[in-house]
Amino acid sequence: MRPRFALRLAAVLSATALPALAAPCYDTGAQYEQWKPRFAQEARAAGVGERGIQALMNSSYAQSTINADRNQKSFNYSLDKFMEVRGANTIVSQGRQKLASNPGFYQSLEQAYGVPAGVLLAIHGMETGFGNFMGDSPVVSSILTLAYDCRRSDFFTPHAIAALQLVDRGAMSANSVGARHGEWGHTQFLPGNVVRYGVDGNGDGRADLTNLTDALASTANFLRQKGWQPGAGYQQGQPNYRVIQEWNAAGVYQQAIAIMAAQIEG
Repeated sequence: MRPRFALRLAAVLSATALPALAAPCYDTGAQYEQWKPRFAQEARAAGVGERGIQALMNSSYAQSTINADRNQKSFNYSLDKFMEVRGANTIVSQGRQKLASNPGFYQSLEQAYGVPAGVLLAIHGMETGFGNFMGDSPVVSSILTLAYDCRRSDFFTPHAIAALQLVDRGAMSANSVGARHGEWGHTQFLPGNVVRYGVDGNGDGRADLTNLTDALASTANFLRQKGWQPGAGYQQGQPNYRVIQEWNAAGVYQQAIAIMAAQIEG
């Protein structure tokens, strides 16, 4: 067990600061069931209601998430190898087709947020193959497991609180599935980013990242809020490349998005 004393990056969330007396973290799954009531106290103090608390108490330790977190090899590839493994040529080809089939949709997003279609399509293709695979892991259990685990607990705890808040609000189900690290929807937002940057693009009253319109509007909003400059370039050395770096910390991932986006726009 390792105690945690710092506040949990509360700026990630549009919620009250988390209490200084936080639930402990652990290095194995053995204490997960005993940890859940401790974390429930922390969640309640952050404003999570009973539906979110019930989702927490019904969650399970996600060993597959821990395995994935310990085995992230692709970001060590060269750029060429990374793009080959991630299927860059297919993403570009399909991205061009999607842009050609619905140009008005992408134009409306660029008008609203200043982010061009190529960037949104490159991210969409890279994250989920344009929605063809949005994950197979329970979001709540995955993100709670990462909050429980000591490796990056301080980073993931605000996202775990946010996931419970989203369940509370009905924006996400307690049984929603996503990627192994709790990312959700077409462009794989972490829950805290859904709370902060999620947009109700289709007007149904909630930001549902499994809905294409909501997901791409939210992605464009994320980039704009991070400082995207409409009309400025986004290749390395240009103003908006810094914003692409906000999307993913891996250098090869950043470079791949910029290259594919330019190719999609042709």
